[in-house]
Amino acid sequence: MGERSEYTDGTFCWAELTSTDQQAAKAFYAGLLGWQSDDRPVGDDSYYSMQIVDGKPVAAIAGQPQQQRDAGVPSIWNSYVKVSDADATAARAKELGADVHAPPFDVMTAGRMAVIQDPQGAYFLLWQPGDHIGAALVNAPGALVWNELQSPDLDASASFYGELFGWSVEKMDGPQGRYLAILNQGAYNGGIRDVTPPAPPSWLVYFGVEDLDAALVKLGELGGSTLAGPIDIQMAMIAVVMDPQGAVFALYDGQLAP
Repeated sequence: MGERSEYTDGTFCWAELTSTDQQAAKAFYAGLLGWQSDDRPVGDDSYYSMQIVDGKPVAAIAGQPQQQRDAGVPSIWNSYVKVSDADATAARAKELGADVHAPPFDVMTAGRMAVIQDPQGAYFLLWQPGDHIGAALVNAPGALVWNELQSPDLDASASFYGELFGWSVEKMDGPQGRYLAILNQGAYNGGIRDVTPPAPPSWLVYFGVEDLDAALVKLGELGGSTLAGPIDIQMAMIAVVMDPQGAVFALYDGQLAP
């Protein structure tokens, strides 16, 4: 079980769902992953719902911004990367060919963030911590365990993120073809694999479960869908799934890093 009080730069530190139905999403993930909600007001008739496991924040569920809702964007899981300087990192991302979709801005006293679209089309977020470091628990059932980029050009993606965050990659033979494991300062920090059309380039979040078969049964009972799996990757069994509002994520049952 990995308790965290800080993150090194370049490490995935937080996962956040922006949902078309925040209340329904909270009920779904509570039933599937055992999350408890800590709702925090962020404006008139709106709140940011921290999701809690063993008293520790592991992720968040937020209402979808109106702009995305108007455009018909489905519910989406967002991946945050810890940085010491969101402004400098966003500027560097732009130099490397990324689109700074939302320039750096303060989230009250919690931290400073920016929304970036990489040159291959995948979105990710920068997080410069203030009061909120990110997840206080990772690599445990109900918590974030992995982040995986689905890219149309693995080498170009590896080059971009290597230049931006100092990541290196390690080539692996995966069950679905070529796979690049990401290392950040020597620690495994995610992976890169080929995108599967018609899915767009994107970052996929994985959450730990104790029993994948049981979790998939529960998923179906709660109105979710299994898109791929179970898949045996030797160190674990995984499945790619979708919640009732259309957000895609993955479940992981296997070996966990500390």
